[in-house]
Amino acid sequence: MKTIHFFYIPILIFLVGCTSSQTGISLTLIPPDRITDKVNLDIRAGICNTENSEKLVEVQLYINDETTQNLLYKTAITLAPNSSQCVKFNMPSAGHIGLNKILLVSKEGTKKQKREKNIEILSSETRSTKTIDGAWIGLYHWSEEEGKHWNPDIKKLTNDQWREVVISMHKLNMNIIVVQETFRNQQYVGKHTIEKNGYKGKSFYPSKLYFDRMPIDAKDPIEAILSEADKQGMNVFLGVGLYAWFDFSSASLEWHKKVAKELWDMYGHHSSFYGFYVSEESGGSLDNWEKEEVTRLKRKSEIINFFKEFKSYCNQFAPSKPIMLATNSMGVPSGEDTYPELLKNLDILCPFGFARMPVDDIPGEQVAALLQSYCNKAGTHLWFDLEAFLFNDDGSLYPRPIEQIELDLTHFTNFEKTICYQYPGVFCDPDNSIKIGEPSAVKLFIDYQNYIENIKRNQLTSN
Repeated sequence: MKTIHFFYIPILIFLVGCTSSQTGISLTLIPPDRITDKVNLDIRAGICNTENSEKLVEVQLYINDETTQNLLYKTAITLAPNSSQCVKFNMPSAGHIGLNKILLVSKEGTKKQKREKNIEILSSETRSTKTIDGAWIGLYHWSEEEGKHWNPDIKKLTNDQWREVVISMHKLNMNIIVVQETFRNQQYVGKHTIEKNGYKGKSFYPSKLYFDRMPIDAKDPIEAILSEADKQGMNVFLGVGLYAWFDFSSASLEWHKKVAKELWDMYGHHSSFYGFYVSEESGGSLDNWEKEEVTRLKRKSEIINFFKEFKSYCNQFAPSKPIMLATNSMGVPSGEDTYPELLKNLDILCPFGFARMPVDDIPGEQVAALLQSYCNKAGTHLWFDLEAFLFNDDGSLYPRPIEQIELDLTHFTNFEKTICYQYPGVFCDPDNSIKIGEPSAVKLFIDYQNYIENIKRNQLTSN
């Protein structure tokens, strides 16, 4: 029998939450899909009780087979009426090289339920796979200036063509999708505009919260992306946003709760629905670039409270699903007093901007090490938001050369996952029925395809 390692079970009791459409159990692996043997696997079992009576549930976790020798952990939990809990278990990946299957078994009296997820564990000298594990998908780039070469094409994509985008990502083993945002705020010039005039956002999906829709050809790109990702065995973060950039106020929090719940009610049945991505982003200092000390502290307090409340709320109906935030890599030492509290309620931190650090800041390598130390103490996962683009003189974005992308992949190796921004317009499969962006996007697709093929050949040779 394998050694039972220390684990942590948070007891999450809620009087509202799990709906009948999501009754039962869920299994989430962080990271999903593929990791190296230098990264521990965070296994999470979400258990929902939708009934009005207390439940006693036995939870068992196995690797590969439901046998005594492959038992990783077991426990019994008591669920109050209409409540949820999450059982967490950290499995060292060393010694499990190759393809593995994680099994969750729950027993409630004579009732037995099972869930399973596959994980590939690679032998490596580093935490990173040195490949791009996924990418952001913007359903229409927020900036017409930056998205100059993408938006005219993206706007025309049908549901079926969004499916093509998902399939083309899978060809490159980019099996994690982050939908940038599910709403576009049309009026934002500052949060005071929202407070005065109300939220003027338009949705990218058939929302019942707000009826204005973004003028794109796809009727429901979210459904298309998730349903195709189901078929391909991929994992999708849905972007809960955008309310307003860098806004973590109480009004923003309440908006995010409503949208997260609607997204879960509409799309939570998809096996590929992996977690929630909060689209607002933040500077690395976590103070919204405020100059006055009082205001800086207020912004820091807001972001801490936002994720504490948002995490607690989402756990009511999706207890195993992670929450992710992307921050930039700049000014991180100024946020040292805030990261410990923030990370308590953030599952994945995914910073960006390491290749363009200001000259008066600390080097990107030091930032990565500093953030890793914060995340290690909090038990938070640190992923890499690799910028796969560069800026033209007019501010528009274009695909970054493969040599520069390779440099980042082989240089920043402490990150357990690498997600790039963004896929449509930066990478373009030559086989797709519509070409998004410039010819250089097709070139980068082919160049990166060759890069990963070279890695595979080298691995075969070394073995």
